[in-house]
Amino acid sequence: MIEFTTWDIVRNLLLAARWTVVLSLVAFAGGALMGMLALMMRTSRVALMRRVSWAYIELFQGTPLLMQLFLAFFGLSLIGVEVPPWLAAGAALTLWSGAFLAEIWRGCVEAIPKGQWEASASLALGYVQQMRYVVLPQALRIAVAPTVGFAVQIVKSTALTSIIGFTELSKASTVITNATFSPFTVYACAALIYFALCWPLSRLSLRLERKLHAPHRP
Repeated sequence: MIEFTTWDIVRNLLLAARWTVVLSLVAFAGGALMGMLALMMRTSRVALMRRVSWAYIELFQGTPLLMQLFLAFFGLSLIGVEVPPWLAAGAALTLWSGAFLAEIWRGCVEAIPKGQWEASASLALGYVQQMRYVVLPQALRIAVAPTVGFAVQIVKSTALTSIIGFTELSKASTVITNATFSPFTVYACAALIYFALCWPLSRLSLRLERKLHAPHRP
């Protein structure tokens, strides 16, 4: 019987945590792009674009992430499209996070006083110019805390990708537990690693809030 030390457990969990970090970065970066696109469409003056954005947001906010992962991985295989777990996980998390970020940012944009829109319109600025030069810079100050807070949620949500065979921290914990028969040690170490990933993001949020003079969060 192979003996596993605590260091062996931690080392293997840290190796798996790399993929948690990579997947989180991909999901956040891709979700930010999708979210910004959905935001521009959601606040557009064109009714069709608003409806398309609304449908996208409602679809991905109104269905469980677990189901979206299943459809991305198993659903496409039913029509003959083989998707590797990492691609399915990245795509599903990107679309899911984009829907939530779009709504977070829409709330921040709508918090900007209407007078700012009217003042920029009086300067003959177009919609994109209004958003770029007037509205978004002000909305950024409000968006710092909820955006970073959702980034923490993305890190924790990567655990669901283990269900489609993507080997990240949660999946590795299960595999190591089956090999070591030490569930308490393994999952305690995994929890500490998740905490080590998420806690700095919360501290970063506070620093950015102070730097940008955003409203203080208790």
